[in-house]
Amino acid sequence: MARRETPEINAGSMADIAFLLLIFFLVTTTMDVDTGISRKLPEKQDPNIKPPILKEKNVFEVNVNRRNEILVEGEIYMKIEDLREAAKEFIDNGGGKDENGEECTWCEGKKDPASSDHPKKAIISLQSDRGTSYGTYIAVQNELVGAYTDLRNRLSEKLYGISYTQLLKDKKNNPKNQAIKDKIDNIKKKYPQIISEAEPTK
Repeated sequence: MARRETPEINAGSMADIAFLLLIFFLVTTTMDVDTGISRKLPEKQDPNIKPPILKEKNVFEVNVNRRNEILVEGEIYMKIEDLREAAKEFIDNGGGKDENGEECTWCEGKKDPASSDHPKKAIISLQSDRGTSYGTYIAVQNELVGAYTDLRNRLSEKLYGISYTQLLKDKKNNPKNQAIKDKIDNIKKKYPQIISEAEPTK
């Protein structure tokens, strides 16, 4: 009796179907894209330029350690929710004059001679540890930038009857409006955002 051979299954069409399904799922599947944080990094400094001489009272030091604790001015442990007010008090102190010898007539601070002389001289120095959590670092940055935004909003309301935040929105909607640009530049000139970020400690 002759042996019957087992017929082979043609798998060519199965491969085609699997390939088509793969293409289908690749085309139709939506993938979540992580949105980044818009952060303008400072420009690289010319090594030949000598750094300006800074008074210690014009520098507001913020250190974040590996346990996510915030140390301000080297001696005060502060909660994240108190950092913005402390930064605003430092920036807006107005205890002296700027480099041109002009006083800060728009400042509403205590004019403490032991604190910053002028918003144009007030520098916030931020340093973190390599073990600092990303969330805490961003939260601290947010509070420091928020301090400048609050001060700019207050001055803009006083000068123009509109917040600085709204001016930025108006500029985005109408980028060619020179009057809006001039107002924004004036507010930024009076409260320049000077945040120095040092290399993280190990």
